Amino acid sequence: MSTATTSAGIAAIVRSFGLNLVGIAAVSDYDASVPAAYRLGTKNPRTTSAIVLGHGGGGFWTAYQRHVAAHPEDAGGPDPLDDFTERLMRTEIVPRLRAIGIEGHVRFPFGADEPRVSFVHLAEAAELGRRSILGVLIHPEFGPWIALRGAILIEDALTAPRPAAGFDPCGSCTDRPCIAACPAAAVDGDGWNARRCIDHRVQHPSHCPSQCDARVACVYGRAHVYPPAALRHHHHSI
Repeated sequence: MSTATTSAGIAAIVRSFGLNLVGIAAVSDYDASVPAAYRLGTKNPRTTSAIVLGHGGGGFWTAYQRHVAAHPEDAGGPDPLDDFTERLMRTEIVPRLRAIGIEGHVRFPFGADEPRVSFVHLAEAAELGRRSILGVLIHPEFGPWIALRGAILIEDALTAPRPAAGFDPCGSCTDRPCIAACPAAAVDGDGWNARRCIDHRVQHPSHCPSQCDARVACVYGRAHVYPPAALRHHHHSI
């Protein structure tokens, strides 16, 4: 089976669960971009690639809402969306990937598994997106409306499409409406000032009640903005 066939098979499996972003990062590329504590190859030299799974747009939120409607008991807990993600990966996706010969160690952006993984760097190594002045990854099609839900560390060397290869979202944007849209003036040409953003939200809770105005103003991916309920969930979890 060719690597192209393998990556297409992975994409076909995860797409039915609302995960429409699949990237594969070479661990050597990832390790070269992160501090020593986050390097994967030094912890397990046989780990060659990382399959990065995520979503663009609201499909994953829809899958989560369907699950909660069928299993309302799973709507509790500090972050039921993360709980749903982990359950979905371990009980549905991993067994299906194993059936096509893909097996490895699962990692999530949440939790405390070791070795720690920087998912931003992992996605950049897979060229799924590029960091922006908003402090989030930008995808050429979905803009800032993407999220990374998990990764599988494997020993095989695989490849997948690299949609953000050569992509420079903020460098090629002349309007930058995100800067003017932020009521906290927390976004400028140098990036996102997290401290200023947090302080403003604490002092003026009515200014950003359910969404990040700067993110919504981004010129990329406007057709893929999350549904209002998903915006509220992610906004309040920051």
